[in-house]
Amino acid sequence: MKSSNAAILVITLILCSTLLDISNADLSPQPSAQSPTSLATAPGFCNNKCGVRCALKGINSRCMKYCLMCCGKCSCVPSGTSGHLDECPCYRDWKAPNGRPKCP
Repeated sequence: MKSSNAAILVITLILCSTLLDISNADLSPQPSAQSPTSLATAPGFCNNKCGVRCALKGINSRCMKYCLMCCGKCSCVPSGTSGHLDECPCYRDWKAPNGRPKCP
């Protein structure tokens, strides 16, 4: 009786482990489908564009943080250090919860 209970316990643990591995496989991140011709996928695109955009904001500002976030979502950054928001409508129209512009 004890050996059959032990065998059932071992089989149950193996099945649970297998089911856990299968369920975790579905949770793994999938690569996003982006156009290979998109400029934003080129290495350093957002860093370069946001570096120009935030050049006059100072080293300790949050400009780069928000610019990189906006560039990642919108795949574009307006030229210059300010203004020119019509070049990138997504960048222009993304608002913070308080209604102010999210992107610098």
